[in-house]
Amino acid sequence: MSSGKPLLGLWLYRSEEDWSYKEDVPVPPAPKTEDQKPVVQIEKNTIIFTLKNQIGGLVRALQAFQDLGINIAHIESRSNLSEENQVDFMVDIECDKKKIEQLGRLLRREVQTMVIGTYGSDEKDIPPPTPLSAAASFDFDEMPWFPKKINDLDFAQNVLMYGSELDADHPGFKDPVYRKRREHFARIANNYKQGQPIPKVQYTDEETKTWGTVFRELHKLYLKHACKEYLENWPQLVKYCAYREDNIPQLQDLNMFLKRKTGFQIRPVAGYLSPRDFLSGLAFRLFHCTQYIRHSSDPFYTPEPDCCHELLGHMPLLANPSFAQFSQELGLASLGASDEDVDKLATLYFFTVEFGLCKQDGELRVYGAGLLSSVAELKHALECTDKIKRFDPELTCKQECIITAYQLAYWYTDSFEEAKEKMRDFAENIQRPFGIRYNPYTQSVEVLSNAQKITALVSELRGDLCIVNSALKKISARDSTLDVEGIAKLLQTGLHTGKKE
Repeated sequence: MSSGKPLLGLWLYRSEEDWSYKEDVPVPPAPKTEDQKPVVQIEKNTIIFTLKNQIGGLVRALQAFQDLGINIAHIESRSNLSEENQVDFMVDIECDKKKIEQLGRLLRREVQTMVIGTYGSDEKDIPPPTPLSAAASFDFDEMPWFPKKINDLDFAQNVLMYGSELDADHPGFKDPVYRKRREHFARIANNYKQGQPIPKVQYTDEETKTWGTVFRELHKLYLKHACKEYLENWPQLVKYCAYREDNIPQLQDLNMFLKRKTGFQIRPVAGYLSPRDFLSGLAFRLFHCTQYIRHSSDPFYTPEPDCCHELLGHMPLLANPSFAQFSQELGLASLGASDEDVDKLATLYFFTVEFGLCKQDGELRVYGAGLLSSVAELKHALECTDKIKRFDPELTCKQECIITAYQLAYWYTDSFEEAKEKMRDFAENIQRPFGIRYNPYTQSVEVLSNAQKITALVSELRGDLCIVNSALKKISARDSTLDVEGIAKLLQTGLHTGKKE
């Protein structure tokens, strides 16, 4: 609970509603004793609260005012802008500070959210707060804040573009029905908290038709041009997630499927997230996914990620263990990195996960979701061989990312493993005074910043190495083809510290 006009003004500003302050109503002076000192200081306050979704909530909330003998000077209600079937109330009251504190304690039992402010003061309004994801970390001086546990991602939802607000050149800008739907999808994403089931959506006939048009044309190209890792998961998506031309899959079904396959989770998002917040999600094996679909007037074009892009482009490969690890390592490299390094990592993500190519059986195949969700650019990328270059993070991170036209270059590797190794080498140059390790048991990241933490981790990993060593002994005793020396070398290179022997 907070007080003061700035906080209340901020709430009203962010609510995008027309509630505003009324002119001060004179408050009778407080009674005074013989020595002219006030006995009680009466203040004029405004309380804005959202009731819990339960019967009799308003009656119980108003009872708190009556029990404390607080005079209600004015009350208004309006529909909640974020949650359907909920109502916000604004109440003007006159009472002393002590009763305000008591009222706050009573109301907390009955309301879902609450802001209390004293108005009529001369304080200046304050600007909107800095998103937590753009604030400094308390752990390492001015280092950017980053989430330490998966629930912290609730504070890393900085949408930069679109959401429910469409630009004038967006295909759906002049369509009031489409814009209303976008507001609905934005509400779902904005109200979502980590760990909740993802609300299912009843898609309209027009939305399903748009999906079917895109689905039909792209599926013709997948068999010929998509990488084998993409194709091997397609039958399971059809079986478990209802991938069909006449059905848009539900994010909750995909969420359960990916958890079982690679441990990845899905979180609904209102629009185009900031690079830092999007990459932060990948660090926890969490993919921010849109639920809305592109406008029906142009089914083969979208200026933003939509569910055609996410579900057809990304989901099949997030079910692949090697690709899932590659995506997570990109995210882990971004935690605590400078803005410059995050921009580089975002560019590398763009030209691999979104527009990457790989060679399989002597031919170029596509694994980038941006290509796998665009009929025209998929064909263009494979035909313009002069634009195709071998993936080199130091060069690729300098390439311009183009949103509204074809890319000027496309980058390929021979395998996901090659891409991972090159990314690991690149991440070594990111300037931060610690290492990051993801703990899947606690769904948190561990900051490895001193010898004690490193030693504890090595002790934990030693148990896994003993299991591997035991398995090597047993299998090599009956399988002479097992390359024990190669495996040992692989482990040794993974422990290279850069120091000379």
